[in-house]
Amino acid sequence: MSANFEVNAQSRSDSGKGASRRLRRTGLIPGIVYGAHKEPSKISVLHHELSHSLENEGFYANLLSLKLDGKVETVVLKDLQRHPAKPFIMHVDFQRVQADEKIRLNVPVHFINEETCPGIKAGGQASHVMTDMEISCLPKDLPEFIEVDMANMEMGSILHTSDLQLPEGVELITHEGNEDPIVVTLHAAHTTVEDEEEEGEGEEAEEGGEEPTE
Repeated sequence: MSANFEVNAQSRSDSGKGASRRLRRTGLIPGIVYGAHKEPSKISVLHHELSHSLENEGFYANLLSLKLDGKVETVVLKDLQRHPAKPFIMHVDFQRVQADEKIRLNVPVHFINEETCPGIKAGGQASHVMTDMEISCLPKDLPEFIEVDMANMEMGSILHTSDLQLPEGVELITHEGNEDPIVVTLHAAHTTVEDEEEEGEGEEAEEGGEEPTE
């Protein structure tokens, strides 16, 4: 169970909105690390370091090495709170993991062979209904993404989660009433209202144009 990313953190004792605001003014983000049958720990991480790590998609669905007070713990990113209007991270949650305990995590979905599938070649459009999936697995089996192969999709095709080949040891988390959700559909391209209006204006201009001079 090896981690591919590192997170440098510091312990913090203050709590509350006022303490969090003061922390953010110094370039730090308040956070918490919990799980593995241990007490939660309040932490802070540098905003610019975490922001840089988040630019890598793999950071969201990978094992992370959290360095805190001279110790290293293996964690996963569980939650982020962002400012509603500014490019600031307000809070971060990490969950400790153990080799023998399954974890639940949302991982990205990657669509492959989309441009070369029969439905797209016939002029269709794909609608990606799911862009990530919640899965359960042991830490050693955690995939960075779930691959969805669209190679054989025809016009009108629908792929459900039951059609996917999940990596070994990985289970999909479903919810009551939606046990087999749709992942992607392939449908005919829709003509927009603007396109129709422009086409109509073009026809009117052609009909009402000046007579050619001899």
